[in-house]
Amino acid sequence: MSIGAATLRELRNLPELKLGEEITGAETLLRCLILEQVEYVFGYPGGAVLPIYDSLYSSYLKHILTRHEQGAIHAADGYARATGKPGVVIATSGPGATNLVTGIATAQMDSIPLVCITGNVAQNLIGTDAFQEANITGITLPITKHNYFVRDIRELPKIVKEAFYIATTGRPGPVLIDIPKDVCNMKAPFYYPESVQIRGYQDTLVPSDEDVATFIQSIQWAKKPVIMAGGGVLAAGADKELLAFAEKARIPVINTFMGLGSFPGDHELALGMPGMHGSYTANQALLNADCVIGMGVRFDDRITMGRTKEFAPKAAIVHIDIDPAELGKNVTAAVSVAGDVKSTLEKAIPLVRACDSQAWIDQLKEWQQAYPYRYSKGEQLKPQEVIELLYNTTKGEAIVATDVGQHQMWVAQYYKFKNARSLISSGGLGTMGFGFPAAIGAQIAHPERTVIAVVGDGGFQMTNQELAIVKQYQIPVKVVIVNNQVLGMVRQWQETFYDSRYSQIDLSCSPDFVKLAEAYGVKGMRASSREEAEKVWAEALAYDGPVVIDFRVATGENVWPMVAPGDTLDQMVMGDE
Repeated sequence: MSIGAATLRELRNLPELKLGEEITGAETLLRCLILEQVEYVFGYPGGAVLPIYDSLYSSYLKHILTRHEQGAIHAADGYARATGKPGVVIATSGPGATNLVTGIATAQMDSIPLVCITGNVAQNLIGTDAFQEANITGITLPITKHNYFVRDIRELPKIVKEAFYIATTGRPGPVLIDIPKDVCNMKAPFYYPESVQIRGYQDTLVPSDEDVATFIQSIQWAKKPVIMAGGGVLAAGADKELLAFAEKARIPVINTFMGLGSFPGDHELALGMPGMHGSYTANQALLNADCVIGMGVRFDDRITMGRTKEFAPKAAIVHIDIDPAELGKNVTAAVSVAGDVKSTLEKAIPLVRACDSQAWIDQLKEWQQAYPYRYSKGEQLKPQEVIELLYNTTKGEAIVATDVGQHQMWVAQYYKFKNARSLISSGGLGTMGFGFPAAIGAQIAHPERTVIAVVGDGGFQMTNQELAIVKQYQIPVKVVIVNNQVLGMVRQWQETFYDSRYSQIDLSCSPDFVKLAEAYGVKGMRASSREEAEKVWAEALAYDGPVVIDFRVATGENVWPMVAPGDTLDQMVMGDE
């Protein structure tokens, strides 16, 4: 991948940055980013950030110029999800800043570390409705972990240091720094604080020995235990500890959508995803378990279906989460542990012993064999076949970024992720347009890995202008369009809950995606049958560059199983029958 950026190793070998040298606010910002070991910055220039972009001209940082600010922040988000490091994005004032809002909310809902840098008009113009003025700190206050308005260049280094610390510690999240143009032009002696101390900020990491001992005592009696592992396991980097704990304790593992990849999907103890479109076995496990151990999960409405009192009705619930505010918020737990999942499991593994769970494991295997995910094959190419093709050819080793809709759920069902940080998807906010630019960020983070963007024909058209940068930087993302010519999930809900009154879902006048790709100088292919699908996908995998594949699939296919909103997990609809 010909990005041409300095590597982190090269950045660390830079001549020592001179402390005390008088430089501008813009130069101060970039030096702070280098000291935070930032390698890539995603963004889009404009008037209020021109001093920053002028300093970028001779900076060691590599800037990726996306074609829309939303593409920039989704790419930064994908980079962060794929690495665990904070993604960095720059946007100008006014519409540039407000175009980041959807991406900031996406990151906040999924606890993704981002540092968002916005420009603003000079301070003497604040409040005058100046050209491209927007109160972005006020706008983003509810959707950031924290945000800053910089009033003095002397505050800037401390603010940048704090922003990275807040974004990456405790429960991760996005932090925004709004810098007026006059602050970018101010000069002051350069410094950078060595440490951060924020009064009142608690980043609980290591749980108490007493809490861990109580956790272990509360599960050893269980004969039907199940672990429900969420995104907090990935955020903590605790996938190896989860595997060791589950194997030693002989406890089966359910992965929430955001937790997919934290436990190998092909493991004998893996039960798949629970909830609205979860597996029969995962939902039956929750209905029949005598102990549910929630690790880094929110017990959100797509799992509990909003019926929290009926959730896991036979189970004592143990909840482990780094955010104390999540403990007891949605589901009352018998035991709560406030702490990082990795630290908790490191303490728990030496103490735990195998549960008497073999009969339970055997029952779960019977359910898996009797009620797998299934669909009917016909003359037309089915979307499930496309996902199975991706899985079978990559053996669950690829990084898969998805958009939002039916294809997202089929990926969750039919692609068994083997590795942590391999699923890149908008879970909490459900942001259409996320998948393609997020895949770009993930591919930049891991140029050696196969990265697949699985998108619908609806969501792809929200950010497909980023085809320009995969061509410009030769980023070899494989874009898989599951093209059913409708807004598929909306169509399914209208069919199921609105008596098939199909309203405003027709996408049949979408562009020819092959020609669109070729217009950007990107290789484009199409498949409408199983034979064509296998052929073009093999060619795409072998091609050393970006590819767009338009898979024409059956329009009326639905995602099954399904639990309707407001129903309980025992009211699963298994399929068309």
